[in-house]
Amino acid sequence: MWNELFVALALVLVIEGILPFVNPNGMRRAWAALAEMDNRSLRGTGLLSMGIGVLLLYLVR
Repeated sequence: MWNELFVALALVLVIEGILPFVNPNGMRRAWAALAEMDNRSLRGTGLLSMGIGVLLLYLVR
């Protein structure tokens, strides 16, 4: 179980590192846009992201 958790964490780090490596200016613009969002919109985006992740995990497993 711990091995799978560390593999998943490593994959998250690899996937999150792709955008700043490929397009650092775009990443800066994305973070600036996120900083401008109000809390409600940011929470909604986070909830949607988690929901999609749970759905994908369910479909894969």
